[in-house]
Amino acid sequence: MRTIRPLLAAVVAALAFASALLFSAVPASAHDVAESTTPANGASVAVVPASVSITFNNRPLAIGSGVTVTAGGENWADGPVEIIDNQAVQKLREGAPAGEFTVTWRVVSSDSHPIEGTFTFTAAAGGSTTASGTAGASPAATASSAAVPTAGTAAPGTAANNEPAADASEPFPWSIVGLAVVAVGLVIYLAVTARRKLAASNDSDGGTPAE
Repeated sequence: MRTIRPLLAAVVAALAFASALLFSAVPASAHDVAESTTPANGASVAVVPASVSITFNNRPLAIGSGVTVTAGGENWADGPVEIIDNQAVQKLREGAPAGEFTVTWRVVSSDSHPIEGTFTFTAAAGGSTTASGTAGASPAATASSAAVPTAGTAAPGTAANNEPAADASEPFPWSIVGLAVVAVGLVIYLAVTARRKLAASNDSDGGTPAE
């Protein structure tokens, strides 16, 4: 019986360790993630859009958000980020040039954990230098400049691209899961060993004494 007690104590300790690892892995993988961007990462659009947006799996907090939209060494973001449902929307200033744009975003997720990422897109033509819908503009031009892409929908002239947002989420903590699996295996091994020791002890106590 003295041999069994240390084994049972080791089983209980290993089980507690495995439980702690499994429960600690849940918060690490529960942070909000970016599901898509508009324009899509790496997309080509006909003209510079009026705004860019990032769609998340949950509604981010309104505080601590920031988006920069850089092209030609200049930030073309206009005003603060708008949180609309589960989207972070950033308007762009007029007159942005054609070329490649780099969007760098940072928001505070619904669990108060800051997350960030980057994506790019290329515009074949620069943005309008006058307000959209100006008298004298053709209907087609007005529709093109006034259309604001919504998250999950391709921007006007966007090439089909379903790539996920770059750097949109944190890697799954496989190392913690691996440790938890090892701990569970240790629990099973110790339990089997303890059972065998107990069975051997019972057989020894109940055996017939030698003549």
